Amino acid sequence: MNTILKKNKYLTFVLAYIVTALLSTLFVYIGVNIFNDYGWTVFALIPFFSGVTTTLILSINGHVTFASAFKNALLVLLVCSLSLLFFAIEGIICIVMAMPIAIPFVILGAFVGYKIQRRKASGIKMIVLYIVIVPSLLAFENHTNTEPTVFPIQSSIVINAPIEEVWKQVIEFPQMEPPTEFLFKTGIAYPINANIEGKGVGAIRYCNFSTGSFVEPITAWNEPNLLAFSVKEQPIPMQEISMYDINPAHLHEYFVSKKGQFKLTKLAGGKTLVEGTTWYYNKIQPEMYWKIWSKYIIHKIHHRVLNHIKVTCETTQKS
Repeated sequence: MNTILKKNKYLTFVLAYIVTALLSTLFVYIGVNIFNDYGWTVFALIPFFSGVTTTLILSINGHVTFASAFKNALLVLLVCSLSLLFFAIEGIICIVMAMPIAIPFVILGAFVGYKIQRRKASGIKMIVLYIVIVPSLLAFENHTNTEPTVFPIQSSIVINAPIEEVWKQVIEFPQMEPPTEFLFKTGIAYPINANIEGKGVGAIRYCNFSTGSFVEPITAWNEPNLLAFSVKEQPIPMQEISMYDINPAHLHEYFVSKKGQFKLTKLAGGKTLVEGTTWYYNKIQPEMYWKIWSKYIIHKIHHRVLNHIKVTCETTQKS
């Protein structure tokens, strides 16, 4: 096989690009749809092996410089990303979010391939290793998954209105204006309004988002200082951007809100401090990286609600 590839540079490029990209796409599909696993193997090890494999296949036609290995590995990653879109496996936003993890690992893979090519490492052997190792790692990672950690995220705002008036807007608030933030225009779910059925502990609050409603049984009602609730049901966290109507696994039970609360504190001068807290977990790995995105998104959601309450209360006070 190596002899055939040495005589046909075009065939070598086809093998390096198409075969590596399709293998990577297949393994991502197996990881997220069969093993239900968004972990290190999907986001880091598949790009790494992709970089190594691409470089070693290209080296069949002669020595590959690191610049060439770097360029071609990134291009194969691009082809793989387009394949994920074309085959309706993932949407644009998920792919964009994953790039800061995938790119360093695909470059590392290209570097390793660049170094070991001098040892006459075979690109064909690397394909075989890729086929054997990655599914094994996916199965192992799925088997060793642990319970996710629940994190609190808190945001706050000072409102120039009495605490009693702010409380009324906290328990339920009217329709918001359409979002102006770029984040929410990408498909990330955003709050629209909130209403409540009943009063006190046991009442049901509905925080309505662009993708559906959070159903929030009230667990603490200390008027006008504390409103706490659990989350019984929640909508999908985003609507993926895709050529198709897709429903990837990461939209279900991977980004989960467990409970929340609003704490109100009376300040001098008729002002009120409002602190909103959400407790959530994220089952996507690596945890520390995806925690950055989660924290950013939750803060944006909090501030959209808190700013709306502030404007509503302060406008009412002036009228």
